Amino acid sequence: MPTDSRRIAGPAETQNPYTLVKEDEKRKIPLLIDSEGRRCDARHTDQVRPIFLKAGVVSQAKGSAYIEMDKTKIICAVYGPRQVLKREEFSMKGQLKCEFKFATFSGRSRRQYQQDAQEKDYSVILLEALEPAVRLEKFPKAQIDIFVSVLEDDGSVLAGSITAASVALADAGIEMYDLVVGCSLRQYGEQVLMDPCAAEEFKLGSVNSTSSVNEGSVTVGLLPSLHQISALAQKGELEYQVAVSAIKMCVEACQKIYPVLQQCLIKAVKKKLQEQS
Repeated sequence: MPTDSRRIAGPAETQNPYTLVKEDEKRKIPLLIDSEGRRCDARHTDQVRPIFLKAGVVSQAKGSAYIEMDKTKIICAVYGPRQVLKREEFSMKGQLKCEFKFATFSGRSRRQYQQDAQEKDYSVILLEALEPAVRLEKFPKAQIDIFVSVLEDDGSVLAGSITAASVALADAGIEMYDLVVGCSLRQYGEQVLMDPCAAEEFKLGSVNSTSSVNEGSVTVGLLPSLHQISALAQKGELEYQVAVSAIKMCVEACQKIYPVLQQCLIKAVKKKLQEQS
């Protein structure tokens, strides 16, 4: 029987590597805050992770951006404006189309190639966050496609996607009222964890979540120059005053992140001008 000499011969039988993890380690509840007030990655409770942001990373796209927040890695590409298909409804305003997708290798559990319910929800929230910032009346009968891919998921992917998509739109030369900055917050009882990683994120039914109130997370999309909130997503159960305080803290964090976006776009514009000259 002929064989494929280029194919790497793998073992006949395989098994999930997580089956080798001890049961007590699987059930172990991670400590979110230690006795010194430090988190699992040695950050303070009100400290965000270092951000690396670069525009113009996808040469085939009209605009693109890549963002790293510690181990969270997200890439975004923008295509268009292009003509809307005839079968769609006529509109004098342009249309935004957002597609959010986790890479199959982005987390511990393998993701599917087709969008699941979480990815569809994130696509809708991303669209709602970006639409108020884009001047859609400048693109009548046209459509702008935004594709967001999460390469590695270590928490706060929705906030990072909002930021990356905003920079990608600006890099594509799309007229906007303002950039959109995303930030997430984890409410853990009386403790507040800004920009949570994967181990700190709130998940219904997880070992970190309880049935008591003030257990949840908040994600905010902010237009910093206009000081307007374009998106707000909440998980869990929070009291009114706690939720208001969490939103204010997210807004303050977005204002601190805003100069990073400005410097990123300035570098991208300088690079384009050098290439043209």
